[in-house]
Amino acid sequence: METQSIKSWPEKERPRERIFNHGSGSLSDAELVALLLRSGMRGKDVISFSRELLQQRGGLRGLFSSEWKGLEQVKGLGPAKIAAILAVKEICIRQLREEMMGKNVIQDPQSVMQYLYTSMRDHKREVFKVLFLDKGNRVIDEQDLFEGTVDQTAVHPREVVKAALDHHATAVILVHNHPSGRTQPSMEDRAMTCKLQGACHAVGISILDHIIIGDNQCFSFSEHRLL
Repeated sequence: METQSIKSWPEKERPRERIFNHGSGSLSDAELVALLLRSGMRGKDVISFSRELLQQRGGLRGLFSSEWKGLEQVKGLGPAKIAAILAVKEICIRQLREEMMGKNVIQDPQSVMQYLYTSMRDHKREVFKVLFLDKGNRVIDEQDLFEGTVDQTAVHPREVVKAALDHHATAVILVHNHPSGRTQPSMEDRAMTCKLQGACHAVGISILDHIIIGDNQCFSFSEHRLL
């Protein structure tokens, strides 16, 4: 017996009608995901399917940090549903990036950190990112420069300097993630930062900070007076 249709439910219980009448905040996580997926699978309505999916993936964060290969192993998730999930994830990251661009990182660090958390905290490999700033300390661009293993990233000072000069940046913020979730800098992190600081200083570019992103936390070299 198929139970995937919710058209037979009372109108006041249907997620689509409730979002019109009461707003998106009135819906549960499973109901929001159900609106995204639109249909369930044989023998399971879309809300039941969404609820089980969230349980399997560890909630919304686990679901939207999943990659294509992981999602395609889930029974009931075809290419269309997977594409919708990944599209929502990318839309959220791009929205946060838009909010960050042009912001003074000294006056408004929140938008910068929100973008960095969302885009970097769930990477399975280390990614080294650079934020490029103008003389007003406003973000003019950002770029992933290097990607390494879960243990280390090979960062080349010459490439960092070249990228900063190409962007006409007067200052940069260095960022990388620790897939382990811990944010304490390693000896290699400290040595790399000193090396990059020397290379950037030689061409008149300031390093305002080096931020390590972990599991919903971060470490700032600047705050700990390591720059």
